[in-house]
Amino acid sequence: MKPLEDFASPETTPVDDEGNLNDAWLVERTRRGDHAAFGVLVRRYERKLIRVLARLVRDPELARDLAQETFWRVYSRLDRFDTGRRFGPWLFRVGVNLGLDQLRRGRGETPSTSIDRAAGDDGAPFELPDPDPRVRAELAQEVQFILAQMPVSYRTILVLRDLEGFSSSEVAAIVGRREATIRWRLSKAREKFRHIWERRQDAAQEAATDG
Repeated sequence: MKPLEDFASPETTPVDDEGNLNDAWLVERTRRGDHAAFGVLVRRYERKLIRVLARLVRDPELARDLAQETFWRVYSRLDRFDTGRRFGPWLFRVGVNLGLDQLRRGRGETPSTSIDRAAGDDGAPFELPDPDPRVRAELAQEVQFILAQMPVSYRTILVLRDLEGFSSSEVAAIVGRREATIRWRLSKAREKFRHIWERRQDAAQEAATDG
C-alpha cells in the first residue's frame, strides 16, 4: 500500500487555493485520473480522521494505519460514489467502520454500527473550560479515561458528536442510521458519561478530605 503522502504531497496541489475546491468536483477530477485532486481531499480530512480513529481505538499509530486504509478503500471505490451525497460523511463512515471492526477483532467486543455528541442537554459540544494548559491537559486525560470505560457504541457517538463537532445529521450519515436514533443514543451516552464523571469527582473529593 502506498503511503498517503504520495497523494497528499503539497507539490501535487492542482491549484493554489484548495479551500475553494468543492469535494464533488475533486472526486470527479480524481475519477478522471487526477491524483493531485485526491491529494487535496486527503489533506482536507486526514488530520480529523486520524484524530477520530485515535480516540476510538486509543492507539495513535494504529489510527494512522486505519486512516491510510480508509483513504485507499475510498479511492478504490470512487467510481461507485454518488456525488449527490456528501463526501465527508462517506469517508468517515468507512473509517469508523474499520475502527469498529478493529475493536471487535482485538477485544471481542460487539460494536454497534451507530454513533453520536457528549455534552449538556442543550446540544453544545463538550468544552474544557480552564485556559490553563496544564489543567486542560488533565481534563482532557480524564475525558479520555472516562471514554475508555464506556461501551464502544457510546464512545464513538461522543467522539464524533462532541469532541469532533459533527452534527447529528452528519453522524447519522456516517453510521447509516436515522437521525432520531442518533439523538436517542446521544442522550443515553451523555447520561452515562455524566454519571461516571460525577462518580469519579465525588471519589476524588472524598479522598482529598480523608487525606
